[in-house]
Amino acid sequence: MTLTFAPPPETPVEPVTEVLHGVSVTDPYRWLEDQNSPRTRKWLEAQTAYARSYLDVLRGKDRLRKRISELLDTEVISEPWKVGDRYFFAKRSRGEEQPTLMMREAGSAFDLPLVSPTETGDGTRTAIGILGISHDGKLLAYSVRQGGVDAYSVGFLDVEQRRIMTDRLPYGYCLGLVFCPNGEGIYYSHVTPETACWKRRSVRLHKFGTNPECDIEVFSMGKKQRFHFRLTSAVHGRSLGYVVVSSDDPPRTDVYLHDLTENRSPQLIVEGVEGCFLPMFMGNQLLVLTDRKAPNFRVIAIDPAKPEENNWSELVPECGRQIHDCAVVGDSVFVVYVEKCSTRVEIYDRAGQRRGALPCPDMGTVRLIPCQPESDKLFYQVTSYARPPEIWAYHEPTGTAEAWAKSQVPFDPSSFEVRHTVYPSKDGTEIPISLMWKKGIRLAGAAFLTGYGGFGVSITPQFAVYATILMEHGLLFAVANLRGGAEFGHEWHLAGKRHNRQNAIDDFISAAEWLLANKHAACGKLAIGGGSNAGLLVAAAMTQRPDLFRAVLCQGPLLDMLRYHKFDMADLWISEFGSADVSEDFPYLNAYSPYHRVKSETAYPAVMLISGDCDSRCNPMHSRKMAARLQAESSSPHPILLDYRPNWGHAAVQPLTSRIDALTDRLAFLLNEVGIRN
Repeated sequence: MTLTFAPPPETPVEPVTEVLHGVSVTDPYRWLEDQNSPRTRKWLEAQTAYARSYLDVLRGKDRLRKRISELLDTEVISEPWKVGDRYFFAKRSRGEEQPTLMMREAGSAFDLPLVSPTETGDGTRTAIGILGISHDGKLLAYSVRQGGVDAYSVGFLDVEQRRIMTDRLPYGYCLGLVFCPNGEGIYYSHVTPETACWKRRSVRLHKFGTNPECDIEVFSMGKKQRFHFRLTSAVHGRSLGYVVVSSDDPPRTDVYLHDLTENRSPQLIVEGVEGCFLPMFMGNQLLVLTDRKAPNFRVIAIDPAKPEENNWSELVPECGRQIHDCAVVGDSVFVVYVEKCSTRVEIYDRAGQRRGALPCPDMGTVRLIPCQPESDKLFYQVTSYARPPEIWAYHEPTGTAEAWAKSQVPFDPSSFEVRHTVYPSKDGTEIPISLMWKKGIRLAGAAFLTGYGGFGVSITPQFAVYATILMEHGLLFAVANLRGGAEFGHEWHLAGKRHNRQNAIDDFISAAEWLLANKHAACGKLAIGGGSNAGLLVAAAMTQRPDLFRAVLCQGPLLDMLRYHKFDMADLWISEFGSADVSEDFPYLNAYSPYHRVKSETAYPAVMLISGDCDSRCNPMHSRKMAARLQAESSSPHPILLDYRPNWGHAAVQPLTSRIDALTDRLAFLLNEVGIRN
């Protein structure tokens, strides 16, 4: 039920009106875009106090927090690497806030701590991760991240001496890091936050123990148009690969090969290839996962000595299923397919002959964990809606697989039901949907719906703590596979991309209507939620059909679609959404932009917007402005809350206690608003 409490803080209206392509557009809260102004900070303090006045008095939070802690506070192993006879990985033991980097010798059951977050930063918000390991396993590069920011610094560890080295890359973004074959230094590409928007990208050589100002530039792209850049190791560490991808739609890719054994300039082996082009090296051969002449992707092989397109050979052809990912270990190529909203992994040899498949769960998700091609093991994560994540290891020489890190989550999968079906969207297109609930619990009509519908991201079954909690409280949990993803290949993505974005929103709205019509959800008991692109999705659905929903959880969203591309690096997403600066794109963005769809005297559902200062992907101005507008215009008694914290960002690296506290607030909000007594 909705609590009775004070009205939200008043927000000054200072309209800014612009004419875009002949249309007058007014922004009443433009002043909230200035994150660091004293006015904005004072406003945020008032919003935080208002949100806490609601969240702190919700009943049953202690019981809810206890169960969330049981599910989250378990031993977690991630990021495994195998180099020689050594395993490197991140491990968070029970009761610890952040993972520690560990090493285990082959055949040993003893885990040796290498780098602890307490050694690299201040407080529990410091998170570390593995960036790279030298080919002999004697040196390790790791990231040091503070709070939820995307940027990080880079440190180095002498594994043999268990010593953190004095060398360091400053706070910023590492676009690639490769250890020199002799271990004397690194080749790297790095930009600081201040230079991230510059068009120039370069690769430098740093010798350990020397002044970074003396680092030698070995490659530069000059001042080309906006592009992505990636540095990789090639030919058993004897060469570097430079991958340059333009921000065009479709993108164009250049690939350079730089032989480090001879004093030669980088060789351009692929130039201006249109479409997605993801290269990886298999010995002296370049393998590429690409949609060029294959919308559902294929794997091709290129001989760097004869790189012309007429010499390319097809290793794994395109088929009716989309190839989602690809990896190389030893003499094997592992190809991840998306089929029927699930994933499977098939194994091919160097000649493209199928050798078998990885053990995978039915109706589940497999994620390949990045590895060095020279390793003899491929690590991969398996999960499903009713299966907490586990890490498995495939031994390439013997073709055997075994569980390497088993889940310790206290969860009984046999107590849950999962059903997969379809429903019709507004235009008649059949959309897959998965329904999950806990056996023996009366649903009472309460349900939670989520989806994604963008960037060609396929939503396949994965375990989620928040879903488990909701189902344990009697909610039906539903996941819709909307257009804009790639569950059915390239055309499925295009059907929800750019000018077709409304299709994804219609698919989501139709899912809500179908749940209500088929009595999977009762009127006034349907909640929705999502983050990032899915935050945009649920906000768009809520502003178009506020009557359908009782509560909305909107995390790290894009909401002002007329100005999103003007902040941080979001202009890299113009190919997905379009730009209001382009006359052909403007009408579509203006039609669904959630911030601009908010109407006066409209009964909006309860909304919890979640963001923080450190989000550089979906700038927090979106949540600030949307909270102000909804609070001013909604005619319902339901709360509009802004859960905003300075250290929150897009990266999921918050300490354990913060994650437990945040999830407790969010789930307590949802359960209260749909009338479930906790």
